[in-house]
Amino acid sequence: MKILVTGAKGFIGKNLVAELKNRGIKIIYEFNRENDMTVLGQYTKECDFVFHLAGINRPQSDNEFFSGNVDFTSQLLQLLKEHKNKAPILFASSIQAENGTSYGRSKLEAEKLIFNYAKENCVNAYVYRLPNVFGKWSKPNYNSVVATFCYNIARGLDIQINNPEADLTLCYIDDVLEEFICALNGNPSKISSYSIVPKIYTIKLSQLAETIQSFKETRENLNIPNMENKLVKKLYSTYLSYLPEDNFSYDLKMNCDHRGSFTEFLKTNNQGQVSINVSKPGITKGNHWHHTKNEKFLVVSGEGLIRFRKLDSEDIIEYRVSGEKLQVVDIPVGYTHSIVNVGENDLVTVMWANENFDPEKPDTYFQEV
Repeated sequence: MKILVTGAKGFIGKNLVAELKNRGIKIIYEFNRENDMTVLGQYTKECDFVFHLAGINRPQSDNEFFSGNVDFTSQLLQLLKEHKNKAPILFASSIQAENGTSYGRSKLEAEKLIFNYAKENCVNAYVYRLPNVFGKWSKPNYNSVVATFCYNIARGLDIQINNPEADLTLCYIDDVLEEFICALNGNPSKISSYSIVPKIYTIKLSQLAETIQSFKETRENLNIPNMENKLVKKLYSTYLSYLPEDNFSYDLKMNCDHRGSFTEFLKTNNQGQVSINVSKPGITKGNHWHHTKNEKFLVVSGEGLIRFRKLDSEDIIEYRVSGEKLQVVDIPVGYTHSIVNVGENDLVTVMWANENFDPEKPDTYFQEV
């Protein structure tokens, strides 16, 4: 299959081209505004499907809306007609198509051209009135307020909020691509004559800003955002794509002494926390028990001995662990336990606890194994 993508270097276009390649599409005709129209003539002769994504969003004058969105669409359709190419065409319109602005009117006019062309030439046309699309590779201060907020907050720059209570309708780039692929396969989601992206989210502008700001704070409080919330999950992935390239890493607070170190890594609201424990050779750590707190130990480097004793028993249970064989050891409640470095190198253990550490209620009681 040969696919034509207009606006291939734009936000949606770049993501779409990458996904088409992921799906094994070998021939993708990428047309952009800097290309000569003779190139488009050849592409429209050979293509089997058209993704018409090209358009003007922020021109210097309103006339450019109509030349970029209406006139170019007319030229594209005329070339397809001249070549008698009945390839299906997908058009990325906007929810602003009926808001009366110059941009909206230009998108509405382009829609009419697409629908008339499809009817007159017996061609399948899929017109999507997209809301605010967000995701990786979107241009700050151009494509999306999400991109602008992510870019600025990641760099400690101010953001501007004129109407905090304004409702935003958002859709995520991967959900858009999933729907576009359905259309490519002849199975678009539709309401009346329009095609739709089924997964849509609504959020107030102030809530969007607070959510993205909270992502930056996770480097300090170590809290993982709520990944059960699908919008939060997608916003967090987007935020990370806007990190400055010299700021991908960040330091953790290491609690060090002669025995080694203990470092909290990740925390969650309801799934506990993960920490990294380093013990020097010959060092024993632990010798305590819990009422309710339970843990999992995973030694990833070195050799260790995890020892248990039930409080009302003198029997000692031992588990020998090593980074050579990754093995999780559960730490049940009611057992005092310790971990001993019996090797010659540092013992590194990943420790998960079912609750975040609360210094007011540590649920930790000293008792030698």
